[in-house]
Amino acid sequence: MKDTFRYIMVGLYLVTGVTHFLRPYMYRKIMPTWVPYPMQMVYISGICEIVFALMLLNTTTRSIGAWCLIVLLVAVFPANVQMAINFSQKHNPYLWIAILRLPLQAVLVWWAWLYTH
Repeated sequence: MKDTFRYIMVGLYLVTGVTHFLRPYMYRKIMPTWVPYPMQMVYISGICEIVFALMLLNTTTRSIGAWCLIVLLVAVFPANVQMAINFSQKHNPYLWIAILRLPLQAVLVWWAWLYTH
């Protein structure tokens, strides 16, 4: 069962990583203003999601890939906060989704942590 959830995790991060290249402006819009080179950061984070997801497939790289995903999740958390702020300011009807994403980040960190050992 743990392997099934790992493959689901890999699939989710691969899809999300590829989306950074297919719809980069969607991610650019939630980048905090204090982040330098925001568009490059969108692409870098997409590459990281793809590489770290693939690292979960191999037993020799699984642990480091999981730790890298944890670091990435922490690093991109300000973008999730910015998304919630943007949605609130624009009275976006999907504000509730942006707010739900914030605690979801902790669940994703826990999920990745399962593969660190």
